Amino acid sequence: MGMDEAPQSREDDGQEALILQSVDRFLEREVRPVVHALEAADTYPDAIVAKLRTLGLFGATIAPEYGGLGLTALIYARIVERMAAVWISVPGLFNSHLIMAAAVQRFGTEEQKGRYLARFASGELRGGIALTEPDCGTDLQAIRTHAHREGDHYVVNGAKTWITNSVEGHILAVLVKTDLRAQPPHRGISLLLIEKGPGFKVVRKLEKLGYRGIDTGEITFENCRVPAANLIGTTEGRGLQQVLNGLELGRINVAARGAGLARACLEESLRYAQLRKTFGKPIAEHQAIQLKLADMATRVEAARLLVDSAARAYDAGRRCDLEAGMAKLYATEAGLENSLEAMRIHGAYGYSKEFNIERYYRDAPLLAIGEGTNELQRIIIARELVKRHPA
Repeated sequence: MGMDEAPQSREDDGQEALILQSVDRFLEREVRPVVHALEAADTYPDAIVAKLRTLGLFGATIAPEYGGLGLTALIYARIVERMAAVWISVPGLFNSHLIMAAAVQRFGTEEQKGRYLARFASGELRGGIALTEPDCGTDLQAIRTHAHREGDHYVVNGAKTWITNSVEGHILAVLVKTDLRAQPPHRGISLLLIEKGPGFKVVRKLEKLGYRGIDTGEITFENCRVPAANLIGTTEGRGLQQVLNGLELGRINVAARGAGLARACLEESLRYAQLRKTFGKPIAEHQAIQLKLADMATRVEAARLLVDSAARAYDAGRRCDLEAGMAKLYATEAGLENSLEAMRIHGAYGYSKEFNIERYYRDAPLLAIGEGTNELQRIIIARELVKRHPA
């Protein structure tokens, strides 16, 4: 524990225990019984969304003064890990929503906070962040969606793709270019809150290998008029900084999902290995399977510790690109590796649509791609290491 990290109080521990018990009950009653059917049909989980609203999780990290739960990143990550162990799509319903909310809470005007945060926290207004475009993902400075000022409005034109919560949601924090000639380009990038209306068109819902049930869409803006008051903050050119700040929490969320998925793979493999017999004994007694289980369990524990480390750094108010990058990189790779090992342990049953293993195997790759590819995480980690440890 670092010098600036206060230990949790007993009151905090009690609150965390109550919250996690509520989440566990919700998962067992509302999610586990329906996940197989919803995932297979790629159906948007309206009933689960309604329950998330009741639990207050659309306001999980929003401050209590705006109607949110004001949870620490540490408790939030533990909630996400539990949810991901049942279905990784569930925490996806509020991850990018909370990144949008964090941008407003950290950088928005008092008027914007008053107008939006309570409605975000209640889930009345749900949405996310629109960054990726058909020709640009990791390199956000290359976006083409642009907004030019006309009086007290911006007129927005462009396209965004792979946007979570864009089909069923109501509002997006959209990264746009407000100055096409700015050098370096990030100085011309701003963040606009755009509610659905004229000029905001959902082109299609994207079909995906995994991460199903949740809506991932492609959208276009055609002369979409947005009030100038919806520019987050008061100054153009701060959008990239505002989004990257929120992505630290987003990466902790995705890392926690990786840890949860890795744990689900381990738990199901442990159970199966003790029940399945070959050559007269449970396969858990065969050394080849024991080696797999040992590595899987070690990955789960290491992933959890890295997620906790990143969450504590975030809660201490420090820049945590390094910690969040390490957690995201390792925990999502742990999910990928454990999903493959779980399939090998389960054999043909792992390949069957009747069991969960093939779903874990399809869901895991998304975590290594989303919120910045794992290749990008390695670059971020290396840059931060050099910055923190100059020769």
